[in-house]
Amino acid sequence: MARRSQTVMLLIALSAIFALSRIVNAETLSTIGVNWGTQMTHPIPPTIVVDMLKANGIKKVKLFDADDWTMSALVGTDIEVMVGIPNAQLDRISSKYSHAKDWVKNNVTQYFKDGGVNIKYVAVGNEPFLESYNGSYLTTTFPALQNIQKALDEAGHGDKIKVTVPLNADVYASSSNTPSSGAFRSDIEDLMNQIVHFLKEKGSAFVVNIYPFLSLYQNAGFPVDYAFFGTGSRGINDNGKQYTNVFDANFDTLAWALKKAGVPDLKIIVGEVGWPTDGDKNANNDMAKKFYDGLLKKMAKKVGTPMRPGPVDVYLFGLIDEDSKSILPGNFERHWGILTYDGKPKFPMDLSGQGNDKYLIAAKGIQYLPAQWCVFNNEAKNLSSLSADIDYACSLGDCTSLGYGSSCNNLNSEGNISYAFNMYFQMSDQDVRACDFRGLAKIVDRNASQKDCLFPVQIISAGTRTAVAKAMFLGLLAALLFV
Repeated sequence: MARRSQTVMLLIALSAIFALSRIVNAETLSTIGVNWGTQMTHPIPPTIVVDMLKANGIKKVKLFDADDWTMSALVGTDIEVMVGIPNAQLDRISSKYSHAKDWVKNNVTQYFKDGGVNIKYVAVGNEPFLESYNGSYLTTTFPALQNIQKALDEAGHGDKIKVTVPLNADVYASSSNTPSSGAFRSDIEDLMNQIVHFLKEKGSAFVVNIYPFLSLYQNAGFPVDYAFFGTGSRGINDNGKQYTNVFDANFDTLAWALKKAGVPDLKIIVGEVGWPTDGDKNANNDMAKKFYDGLLKKMAKKVGTPMRPGPVDVYLFGLIDEDSKSILPGNFERHWGILTYDGKPKFPMDLSGQGNDKYLIAAKGIQYLPAQWCVFNNEAKNLSSLSADIDYACSLGDCTSLGYGSSCNNLNSEGNISYAFNMYFQMSDQDVRACDFRGLAKIVDRNASQKDCLFPVQIISAGTRTAVAKAMFLGLLAALLFV
């Protein structure tokens, strides 16, 4: 009887531990969202993406527009959504209130209903005050923000949906490299003060994008350990507050800027944080895994930062690789995804922060184009146009994995040519005309991948299906006309 009693007690204890673990996991996931960008030539159908989000317990997404294809897939899911307004629309929305009303009607009211899309925030613009924009949006962002909030209020959504402006961390700085010296950039200080007081008044939040990777990328002497979440010796002591990683220091620099602006308790949401996996010597799966492991464990502990202890809401950047993104900031821009172009996890990641070495659940139902590749024709005789053809293929394809320190950096010259040709071929829906290059290329059915360098076969997306259906229709029409 004693042994049986002990067994029962052990089972009860194990059950309690399991239940507690599930609660901890759920609480951690409630503070973690993902950025769902769609700048790719072959987007995964949104319904498949949404199923994948649900399968992985991801309950929050941040969008960069209000595309109907994406929004419709989110209907009835209860996934919390931050819907975006692109910078290109700020001028129109700020110029006339009626334009803001129309936007809210078409992109919020249409979906925000019982059983609809769970919209929580409207992100007005995206990093509109970047110094590289040379002030293009300085006069339109705040009026657009005000107009959208007014339109939300008038439509009866203002108590549930708030406006915000996702901003890059370059809107503030520290004169002494310590958080306590943090203040908003002098050229936009007055504007930022107006915006943060407006956000506070409306019960909204300050959304900031923090990228430790960029600190490492842009500064040759930046200590590598400081970009991660270890307890390395290199750190900052700021009046008794110890900083062992750049994320915390950056976050608290903003906290000090807000304090000096008179809104010390304005909520902060990290709108983008992540680590790319290709396109630079410091962008690879191992370093990305190390970064996310540290970040997610930190989120699970709910320790916050020295200035802002407690849970922090973050949106990981990003969900899926985007092969059409601008590479002006660097080749890594197309490789921020925690998932590959076809929805496969790149490395183990435990979103609960418990450190389990497990992979996310991949996208299901992905269909691929035929298993064929476009490679260099080594029997070609006339190579006079080769250099121009490679430049052409890379300009319209994606050669970012060929750069120094990247996954395909070790290919020989023939491999480099084949990679460039194949990326253009795949991104062109495997059109036979995209694998000619004046006889310099040929289509093969043998996998052209080499060691760690993947020569991908592109997926079939809705756009591809449309193109194929159109081609079939035109072919049938031509056949009928000439019968």
